[in-house]
Amino acid sequence: MNAPDQSADANNEKLDLTESTILIVDDNRQNLELLQAYLEELPCTIMTADDGVEALEVVDRETVDLILLDVMMPRMSGFEVCKKLKSAPETRTIPIIMVTALTEIGDIERGVECGTDDFLSKPIKKLELVTRVKSLLRVRHLKRELDRTMAYIQDIRDEDEDA
Repeated sequence: MNAPDQSADANNEKLDLTESTILIVDDNRQNLELLQAYLEELPCTIMTADDGVEALEVVDRETVDLILLDVMMPRMSGFEVCKKLKSAPETRTIPIIMVTALTEIGDIERGVECGTDDFLSKPIKKLELVTRVKSLLRVRHLKRELDRTMAYIQDIRDEDEDA
């Protein structure tokens, strides 16, 4: 590792989003297209799903780094999708932003209980969306770096024990 990279302030480092994948889940085509348009400035892969069941299928086949999840959908609500993803070890660390028109405190509490990482209220403001997406993607990437570092340290410990 180069010393300049280690001493750089994490807040000033450029976040490389080219390897990131965002899944937008909404049963309303106009909402999907709006969110896609707002995020097109980011160099991410953007995927979509029309409902919760399709979202779970996408997550099963693809590596997803962040999910924008509508709450009110047919077949499976955003609450149910969030709860399923957050209860599975292989998907629990995927950041989820619930996108909702619901503003009742009970709905927010339910989202928190399901494990959502953040909320965005409709109508969506572009700056707020992009800022929150970048922030949660940064957290996701830092978590991955930490996991790689911890695995490396464990490998070194294992080698020392075998020696």
